[in-house]
Amino acid sequence: MKIEHLTKAEEQIMQLLWKLEKGFLKDILDLFPEPKPHTNTVSTILKVLKEKNFVDYWVFGRQHEYFPLVTKDQYSGKTMKNLVKNYFKGSYKSAVSFLVEKNEMSVEDLEMLLKEIKKEN
Repeated sequence: MKIEHLTKAEEQIMQLLWKLEKGFLKDILDLFPEPKPHTNTVSTILKVLKEKNFVDYWVFGRQHEYFPLVTKDQYSGKTMKNLVKNYFKGSYKSAVSFLVEKNEMSVEDLEMLLKEIKKEN
């Protein structure tokens, strides 16, 4: 399955929908911080997400209950892969080195990560 890139607004709605697992427009709006976006704005973005095959819905009368078709893990993996490809020439080693150099990841964190990876393999 080809996963498209999401805009910031689309990703924000997906984050809320992943949290809800399924929900009506009102449920999604309720999770937004103040100031909340207009109902029509969220509705339009949900339509775009449907067109991009990120969400689908069940119809209940005149209301739609939305649910994600793409998991958060699927999208996160694709996003990470693109980030490494576009900014680190496809090298995960360079990406991790960058995080350590910028103090976004400590050497201790890196060592713990390596131990976890070794345990799983």
